[in-house]
Amino acid sequence: MTAATTAASASPSLTSVFVRLKLSLLRNGLRQSTGRTAAYIVSIVITAVFAAAMVLAFVLMRGNADADSIVILLTGVLALSWAVMPLFVPGGDETLDPSRLVMLPLRPQPLVRSLLVASLVGIGPAFTLLIGVGAALALARGAAGVVVSVLAVPLVVLVCVALSRAVAAANVRLLTSRKGRDLAVLSGLLIAVGIQVVNFGAQRLSRAGGLSSLEPAAAVVGWLPPASAIGAVDSASEGDYALAAGQLLLTVAALGVLLYWWQRSLVKLMTAPDGSTIGAAPDSAGGRSGTGLLGRLLPGGRTGTVMERTLRYIARDPKTKAAWITSLAIGAIVPLFNAFQGTGSIYFACFASGMLGIQMYNQFGQDTSAFWMVAQTISTAADAYAELRARALALLLITLPYTVLVTAATAAVLGDWTSLPEALGLAFALLGAMLATGAVTSANFPYSIPQDNAYKNVAPGQGGLAWISIFGGMIGGALLCAPVIGATIYLHLADEESLLWILLPAGALYGALLAWGGLRLAAPRTANRLPEILAAVSKG
Repeated sequence: MTAATTAASASPSLTSVFVRLKLSLLRNGLRQSTGRTAAYIVSIVITAVFAAAMVLAFVLMRGNADADSIVILLTGVLALSWAVMPLFVPGGDETLDPSRLVMLPLRPQPLVRSLLVASLVGIGPAFTLLIGVGAALALARGAAGVVVSVLAVPLVVLVCVALSRAVAAANVRLLTSRKGRDLAVLSGLLIAVGIQVVNFGAQRLSRAGGLSSLEPAAAVVGWLPPASAIGAVDSASEGDYALAAGQLLLTVAALGVLLYWWQRSLVKLMTAPDGSTIGAAPDSAGGRSGTGLLGRLLPGGRTGTVMERTLRYIARDPKTKAAWITSLAIGAIVPLFNAFQGTGSIYFACFASGMLGIQMYNQFGQDTSAFWMVAQTISTAADAYAELRARALALLLITLPYTVLVTAATAAVLGDWTSLPEALGLAFALLGAMLATGAVTSANFPYSIPQDNAYKNVAPGQGGLAWISIFGGMIGGALLCAPVIGATIYLHLADEESLLWILLPAGALYGALLAWGGLRLAAPRTANRLPEILAAVSKG
């Protein structure tokens, strides 16, 4: 045996290297702080509890006449989430970013295989596996059903993961270019609209004839991988072995196509030139310096400077722009679509306040490593308060008129103008609560938004921290609105409709007080934690 052969046989496989790399990145990310570790553990617990509840629901559906329709459709929704969510929701890790592997001498087929195996390590694949097991438990009957389910469940997980990574790899170049990222914003908007259309369509089907009305949709989705694998379990349990075999083969074929697409995208990404070596266009001779019209309309001093910077982030930064456009779209779609369907309420307009209030969260993360320049201007709690207040005021320039517009439009569609004052009062209170909790979570739970990764919105090891920050703040904001909600309920129960108009000024004043209190509470925390915040937001 030659020395070269001995060295080759002793070297570890590429798959094991990527798996160890995935685990090392995750472990090192969690070692950075106990808070990050706790957030990750909490996210695991929440995911495990939700998955256990889903599995229990699947088991309870066993034997139900409509179980096959429900399970197949839920599997299809799960696959759709895998295809879409990684592009717009925090997650991901460095082993799944193909742009970091360009300079390595790796062949496409082993690389795809290694990345696929590494992708199976994580909370998402584990959750998908549990859902697949629950789906199989709901439908598998007899020996044939059990045998097919043993093949179907791994296929569901593999197809979901491969679909997610193939879509992500195919969109890397698109999302890393300026115009391409703007197009991606539009695609995200279309996806959000499409999800709402599917949601309202499902509502109509449910009203038309209960769960049995889902059978036509399930019959179609049952031939779309990976739901076709779960459909094979039901077919085998019914004794239709030929149909089950066809559905399984269709899923296997889809997996092969996805892996081939993924491989082709990786080859193109690693061999085709991009625009990274093209020089920047020279400044035009007639270019003007200064802040322009926007700067002249804003107040002077630090407040105006910070507000202008925040507004320019919204207009120019692709990820910030994507988050705002998505929030603006969904904030209007949910109340208005429900109103057009005749199932809505004017209180649904509060959804607009909630969606836009989320933009106050992780304020320092959007600055990324440039936050160190902001940190140089903060030395006291008063400086931190001025910074946070100006950022909140910039958000209010958009959120206040938008909230009024959506609430008024919802009232017009419903023909319920008498409820407009109370709905606006609730919306203003919720907006103030979201600004308050957003300021506090920005100081206590900052996380990085990587700029060199087109489909990742949080650095490795910070995913749990991001989810805890967002959902914890949202729950806190909802609890802070309890007095206004309680007052609304009381006035309705007491038949004091003539006093409901009081909720508009009361809600606006209460929301302003909440926002002020949240900013005051977050300011000293921000000033004291500047090094930790800077380290957290610079991670990506």
